[in-house]
Amino acid sequence: MKQSLTLVKVGGKIVEEPESLATLLDGFIKIKGPKMLVHGGGRTATEIAGRLGIETKMAGGRRITDAEMLRVVTMVYGGLVNKNIVSSLSAKGYKALGLTGADMNVIRSHKRPVTSEGIDFGFVGDVDSVDQDAIAMLIEGGVTPVVAPLTLGENGCLLNTNADTVAGETAKAMSRLYDVTLMFCFEKKGVLLDGNDDDSVIPHIDTQLYEQLKAEGIVSGGMLPKLENSFAALRGGVNKVVITRADRLAQGGTVITL
Repeated sequence: MKQSLTLVKVGGKIVEEPESLATLLDGFIKIKGPKMLVHGGGRTATEIAGRLGIETKMAGGRRITDAEMLRVVTMVYGGLVNKNIVSSLSAKGYKALGLTGADMNVIRSHKRPVTSEGIDFGFVGDVDSVDQDAIAMLIEGGVTPVVAPLTLGENGCLLNTNADTVAGETAKAMSRLYDVTLMFCFEKKGVLLDGNDDDSVIPHIDTQLYEQLKAEGIVSGGMLPKLENSFAALRGGVNKVVITRADRLAQGGTVITL
């Protein structure tokens, strides 16, 4: 029987504000057994880029990352945001270690090609592989990995990579060794039946119910890629996926199954 592992993916807003970060980590440390965290940090990257006179350009909700923006996201994701989380966990007695994909060569990727619409995302990576054995070596040594959304491309180039993708691909890789639960944290308690009622959490969604909810327009917009990522992770070997709010890690939210 495999040992359990919980991987928590948390959005930028939650880890960028001291109070919400403290709430998240209070819930995170209550999770029993080995765990790891994958984070974003997009709002801070946009803010600091603006201060430096670097324009933020987006396409389809994704950040276009030229050479100057790559420097910003490397400083913000791999430095400021990551080390704030690591230092907070360390203060709580955890052996936390901040990682990018370049550290120990754990997440390799390739530069995203120009799209058929002619959009060049620049230094943006799509994940090719995750070294589950290297991450497991840390976990078995009592370390809590905190992963920033930067991956290693060709010739040692760092690539900006979507944090949901990093979390999903890492969870799938770790499922070869562990019984993995993947938790996506955002600002709601879970997937809602009524977008105006925060307590209308749908406790369980499988693929059949998902298609029904999508057809009825109950789930739409940004929730669609979250659920698609969830099903992709399950098809890749992850045992369970939960979508919830940062202060409800211990209570759970919407459980996703195939």
